[in-house]
Amino acid sequence: MVNGSPQVPVGSAGDGVGEDFDPLAPETFDSPYETYRDLRARCPVAHSSAYGGFWALTRHADVDAAARNPDLFISSVKAVVPSDPRGIRRPPLNFDAPAHTPFRKALERTLERDRLAAMEPRLREHAVRELEPLLRAGSGDISRQFGTTYPAFVAAEWLNLRETQVYELAATASVWVDAWRRLDPETVTAKSNEMYAMARELVAERKRSPRDPTEDPASSLLAVEHEGAHLDEELIVGALRQSLVVGLVAPPLIIGAIAVHLSRHPELHTQLRRQPELVPAALEEFLRLYTPYRGFSRTVSEDFDIHGRTIVPGEPVTLVYASANRDDEVFSDPDTFVLSRPNIGRHLAFGAGSHRCLGMSLARLSLRIAVAELIARTVRIELVGEIEPTRMPELGPQCVPVALFTE
Repeated sequence: MVNGSPQVPVGSAGDGVGEDFDPLAPETFDSPYETYRDLRARCPVAHSSAYGGFWALTRHADVDAAARNPDLFISSVKAVVPSDPRGIRRPPLNFDAPAHTPFRKALERTLERDRLAAMEPRLREHAVRELEPLLRAGSGDISRQFGTTYPAFVAAEWLNLRETQVYELAATASVWVDAWRRLDPETVTAKSNEMYAMARELVAERKRSPRDPTEDPASSLLAVEHEGAHLDEELIVGALRQSLVVGLVAPPLIIGAIAVHLSRHPELHTQLRRQPELVPAALEEFLRLYTPYRGFSRTVSEDFDIHGRTIVPGEPVTLVYASANRDDEVFSDPDTFVLSRPNIGRHLAFGAGSHRCLGMSLARLSLRIAVAELIARTVRIELVGEIEPTRMPELGPQCVPVALFTE
């Protein structure tokens, strides 16, 4: 029994697979990791009937292999559980190669080393400013306040949005994400349409006044030619609509999780405050421990047998990165924070293969700045309220009330 759900081991989905776990069961900040530990040992290819039915790969080797085999594990049918009931497919996440490739390349060239270096001082300014209200008040919800507004400014810097759009984007994306998790289709559609309007406005502006395509995602997408033609404008809008929100989903969760960890381990807070050069290494271990995704999915292109179970085309298969990153077959003492872990490079917080997070360099930079500024400006963090965990497809705390002590 996992999370109170009886186990009914059966052969394959075609035979009527029972419940191996219940993703809708009540959770705490820590309980999902206990569930995944059990599944890795007892049922590494697990099935649930929730969200219309899906499989979950929980071992590192299986998740990594699936992510690196895009011909068998495709993204064009269903790329997330739970999925958009409208069936909208946006590039590059919801496209397979070679269709996703020009979109991905166009966005990646706006995230080269030189551009990130130029962005870093502005990102730090945003982090300091958005953290200040919490520090001044001495308390607040670090996930829903700093963890929501700061990433919106990061997205705005990357996409070259007007500053007046930033708080609107943060509020809209936050409501959209919450509605998605609650399976509220009306709110999902309304807020998605607002972000589509922002994306269309962005495309219209760049058509009138193009920018350097190495420094502006919309201009880069508009400039790309694929097979002798420019990319379809509606697909460009879809790619920008995805770009508007993709960087705002995970940061509140990982920033909140890091705050929880530091509140539980004040000695680590003190060490990183005294040795800020260790923050990048600490961030990688935080990303491994508190990977904010558990529901990115694929479907198989043909029947696939794994660990005695058969997955057939059309059945969603979630790649549970959060479970893979705590697999003791790869990471010794996996539930413990180990600074400068020798094989930390094997963590899958950003996925793997052709659909690995294309913005991971920007994500690392922005999170490193956020963590460094939080630690530098506080001497202690304490939890002062109940942690509210999120649900699929993400994993982590969406509400983290803290007291921040500056002296």
